[in-house]
Amino acid sequence: MSWLVTGGAGYIGSHVVRALAEAGLTPVVLDDLSSGQPSFVPEGVALIEGSILDRALVEDTLREYAVEGVIHVAGFKYAGVSVERPLHTYAQNVEGTRVVLEAMAARVDKIVFSSSAAVFGTPDVPLVVESTPKRPASPYGESKLIGEWLLRDQGIATAGSAHPLVHTSLRYFNVVGSADPSVHDVSPHNLFPIVFEKLLAGETPRINGDDYETEDGTNVRDYVHVGDIALAHVAAAQRMIAGQPVEPAYNLGSGDGLSVRQIMDAMARVTGIDFVPEIGPRRPGDPDRIVATGELAARDLDWRMRHSVDEMVRSGWEARRNAG
Repeated sequence: MSWLVTGGAGYIGSHVVRALAEAGLTPVVLDDLSSGQPSFVPEGVALIEGSILDRALVEDTLREYAVEGVIHVAGFKYAGVSVERPLHTYAQNVEGTRVVLEAMAARVDKIVFSSSAAVFGTPDVPLVVESTPKRPASPYGESKLIGEWLLRDQGIATAGSAHPLVHTSLRYFNVVGSADPSVHDVSPHNLFPIVFEKLLAGETPRINGDDYETEDGTNVRDYVHVGDIALAHVAAAQRMIAGQPVEPAYNLGSGDGLSVRQIMDAMARVTGIDFVPEIGPRRPGDPDRIVATGELAARDLDWRMRHSVDEMVRSGWEARRNAG
């Protein structure tokens, strides 16, 4: 028996693949390689190149590899770009999730869904919990929330069947660092790779606004290590295998967060490149502080922050430099 990781050639997905293998579970990867890298898939792990929108391919993969559960990481993950490409976002994230669930219906009854804290939009509370109202502010956030609804509704529809769907959704904010020096974040939209590329080019990173109502004036977010995120996905899968109950959703949050200024200070310390970040204007709609508690995940999924900010920066920096 194996576990299918959709998007398993990507930055987050490939870490999930490694964590599954280390836990003694057999991973299989399905990825269209639109942003994933074949080199990120460990040697010996089956890589099927193709789209989650191809129902026949998904069904064939589930059958051929005797898949018992799915960790669904594949998706279009760029919130800002989703505003410009809403139809593409919905096709990949909503229709893609629907197709995966449809392909699973006949033979696979366990799924861990990689959701997002974007489902909350701009919350009016400083500490987000699972029940915080969902007000997504982008097509991306909306698509992830609809994905959660699809899991919920399919769980209800199959509740009286021989194989009721067991599901959970994991929500998280900014995923950073690396747990393997051969895997780095390739996104052009995330803070860590943006800063790394600036430093490698001899340019000065920029902070978007320093007049927020926070301790140092820069906005505060959860920054969570990709290795910890991967472990939480595997813990959810193991809990399902053991027949233990799971919550419909878990927030994988730090509980206190880090400011952009703190990240920049850590970047200078770890890289040894002394710089003073430029200060640019605020980005429209950026709230002062969004931080989630991870108490439910700590209870059920052994979720905890295992890395300091310097460790997160160091691991990400080393992986990026290894990439050349």
